[in-house]
Amino acid sequence: MVLSGVIGQGKSSLAKSIAMRSVAAGRSVYVPGDPKGEWAVVAEAVGGTVLRLGGGGATRLNPLDVAGTADPHGPRTRLLAAVAALTLHRELGAPEQGCLDAALTLVESRTAAPTIADVLTALAAPDERAATIDGISVVDRQHDGRDLAHGLRRLVRGDLAGLFDGPSTTILRPDAPMVVLDLSGLGSDDDALALAMTCGSAWLEGALVASQAKRWVIYDEAWRLMRSVPLVRRMQAQWKLSRAYGIANLMILHRLSDLDAVGPVGSAARALADGLLADCSTRVIYRQEADQLAGNATALGLTHPERDLLPVLARGTGLWKMPRRSNVVHHVLHPAEVPIVDTDGAMREAPSPTRG
Repeated sequence: MVLSGVIGQGKSSLAKSIAMRSVAAGRSVYVPGDPKGEWAVVAEAVGGTVLRLGGGGATRLNPLDVAGTADPHGPRTRLLAAVAALTLHRELGAPEQGCLDAALTLVESRTAAPTIADVLTALAAPDERAATIDGISVVDRQHDGRDLAHGLRRLVRGDLAGLFDGPSTTILRPDAPMVVLDLSGLGSDDDALALAMTCGSAWLEGALVASQAKRWVIYDEAWRLMRSVPLVRRMQAQWKLSRAYGIANLMILHRLSDLDAVGPVGSAARALADGLLADCSTRVIYRQEADQLAGNATALGLTHPERDLLPVLARGTGLWKMPRRSNVVHHVLHPAEVPIVDTDGAMREAPSPTRG
C-alpha cells in the first residue's frame, strides 16, 4: 500500500489508526524506522516495544544476527555490501565484493555470532590461505578492502559507534503486537538515517523470518529513505518476499515526485523506486497540489475524474484506488484514537492556566 498527500491532510493519522486497528484484529505491526519519534506513543498504547537508537541511549542491535536462516552468509554479505555502499556513496566493485565475502567468511569461521567490528578487523588482516586460493596476495586484498574499511569504520569508531557494532542488547519479543525503531535521536542527518534504517531493518528481518505472525511493515517518511539507492534496493527485496512471510507493506510519501530524489526517469535507480510503487496494489491519495496531478495520473493510472478530485479533497479524505475499483473514503477517528495519533499538538496553543 502507498499513502501520499500534502502535509497536514491526515496521512499520519490514517497510518497510525490502521496500525492500532490491525493490532486489535490480531495483526502485528513493525515500524523499522521512525525519524520523528511519533510512533512511540502508538506502540506504547497497544503494549508494544519501542527501540530507541542514538541520543545517548544504551540500545545496540547487531544487524548480522540472522535467525531462522539455514545459510546466514548470503544475507550478511548483502547487508554489509548495502551498508558499505551507503557510506561510500557508490556501488561496490567486484574486487571489493570479493574482499568483503572473504572477510565475512573468515569471521564466520571463528564465531557463530559475527559483528561489524569483527568484519572490520578481518578487512585489516585478511586470511593469507584464502587469498592464495583466490589467486591474490594479502597486500592486494588489503588494498582492495581499504575503502570498505573506511566506510564500515563509521559504524565502529565514527558517529554511529555503539549502535550496530557489537552484540545486541535486546531480544525482540515474538509476541510483541507492535515494534517501533525510534531513530529521532539521530537528528536530521539523512545518511545516518539511511544507515540506521538499513541495519535496523536487517535486525528486524530475523524476527520476521522466525515469526509466523501476519503483520504490517510501515515505512513512514519514505521520501527521506528514497534518497538512498541501496536502501530502496533492500526495500524492493522485502516487497518481493512479503507474500512468503505474510507481510503487508505500507509506504508513506508526501508526493509521488519524491521518487525523483532517487534518480531521473529512465535511470536504473528510478526503475527500482517505480517498481516499489508498481507493487503497491492499494493506492491511497490524499489532497495533492495542482502541479502534481499529471504525475499522479500517469504513475497511478488515474482516470480524469479521479485526477480532478485530488486538489479538492477535504482533510482526512482520500481517493482509495484498488484493483478494479476506486472509492472516496473519509477517515473517521474513534475518540480513543485522537490523543494517540494526533501529530499537530505542538502547533496548538496550550490551554491557559485557570485563574483563581
